[in-house]
Amino acid sequence: MTTSQLVIAPVLLPVLAGIALLLGRSLDLRWRRAFALTCALGQVVLALMLTRAVADGSVLVYALGNWPAPFGIVLVADRLAAWLLVTTSLLAWFALAYGCLGSDRDGRHFHVLFQLQIFGLSGAFLTGDLFNLFVFFEVLLLASYGLLLHGGGRRRTRAGLHYVVINLVGSTLFLFAAGTFYGVLGTLNLADLAVKAAAVSPQDLPLVRTAGLLLFAVFALKAALVPLYLWLPAAYANTSAPAAALFAIMTKVGAYSILRVSTLIFGADAGPAANLIADWLLPVALLTLAVGLIGAAGSERLRLQIAYLVVASIGTLLTAIGLGTVSGIGAGLYYLPHSTFAAAALFLLADLIAGQRGEHTDRLVPGPVMGRHWVLGVLFFLGAILIVGLPPLSGFIGKFLILRAALDHPAAVWVLGIVLGGGLLALLTLARSGSLLFYQTAEADGGTAVPPPTWRALAPVAALLTLGAAMTLWAGPLSDYTAAMADQLLQPDGYVRAVLGEG
Repeated sequence: MTTSQLVIAPVLLPVLAGIALLLGRSLDLRWRRAFALTCALGQVVLALMLTRAVADGSVLVYALGNWPAPFGIVLVADRLAAWLLVTTSLLAWFALAYGCLGSDRDGRHFHVLFQLQIFGLSGAFLTGDLFNLFVFFEVLLLASYGLLLHGGGRRRTRAGLHYVVINLVGSTLFLFAAGTFYGVLGTLNLADLAVKAAAVSPQDLPLVRTAGLLLFAVFALKAALVPLYLWLPAAYANTSAPAAALFAIMTKVGAYSILRVSTLIFGADAGPAANLIADWLLPVALLTLAVGLIGAAGSERLRLQIAYLVVASIGTLLTAIGLGTVSGIGAGLYYLPHSTFAAAALFLLADLIAGQRGEHTDRLVPGPVMGRHWVLGVLFFLGAILIVGLPPLSGFIGKFLILRAALDHPAAVWVLGIVLGGGLLALLTLARSGSLLFYQTAEADGGTAVPPPTWRALAPVAALLTLGAAMTLWAGPLSDYTAAMADQLLQPDGYVRAVLGEG
């Protein structure tokens, strides 16, 4: 496999795996599980190989059909795309391993939909074309809708209906934005858009800015920014555990798109269209962080609380990106995988806790003593430390880097106040939840005894938390890498030359 072919491999593997699983749906479930897990592990290997190939700052381009850009479709891999591919593939493997313990039996085509979800995520991170970003968004929407409804139920159906209707509205706006870009600039290739947006004529500038704002509204919807976050809590809180764990990366697709387009097309060198969203991204991100934490504090169910913490985490991530500096964006990119792994681990853990509490499920009320409660308690404690950002784990390092980057920003007081105050609120919220779940017990309802969670079920949770802890051990090299990633993003000439050629 050549270096350029390596770029398309993370897109081909999951879609071919999904087709094979659909054709082999009559095979024994054990064989389908083994095949799906093998393909997911292969995705991890491909992502790591691609990361190694671009670690020196190279930008790799694969032209489909050998049509040169901007006339043909291209896939582009740089440090940012590889970073998100590694995060996605690791997350997907452990979420799938948990799903193979039994929840994949609750509905048809779980493994097919799971592979298509990986396909959509990988394509969104690698595409170099705006229309194909729309296509991969639609793949994500369809696959995630199927996974959201996996197992059925009134709550899931209602949440799924809200989810798909709101996202279809976003898809319509995306088409309006893409059509306007093509009508004015004559291209949808991201690198070519960067060149032509910088040279747009004054009479076309209002249309370009309007299309850009429409595009950012769509990305804000995907990222669940205030006020476009209302679809997320119910959807994430009512789906199956492996689907919710995989969905922890979904909001990051919106954040990735905001970062990619704002630095490439509307960056500092974009002429009259420069810094299109610079003035409002930071305030909206801080508001999202505050609203997410208030929602978590007021939640009466553990899974709903974690869903609101996902909203808060995207607020923290985009606060770092909104700083607009190498140190700020680098800190946010370090924080991104940490928050993803922590939220996914808590979703899986919440499912185990709910299964041990009988009719109390995941409601934050006193319940019976759970099997292996000490193991569940330790995992909950570690997950809380990670997602709140307490020392010495990676959450603390990520927030410290963000706060340090904000010191020289004019809005430093707001950033420090909301991030630190939000961390305190999150700590109190999860401390209360842990107390209700593990210390304030009630009499059992006298029903059939529930077997304790198996070590195989606990392993994916522990593994995801270990990934977060491992980011602490390698915090120095990883933060240096994300800083280099941010520097590459803020100097997009290398990306443009790699896609369009030196001329």
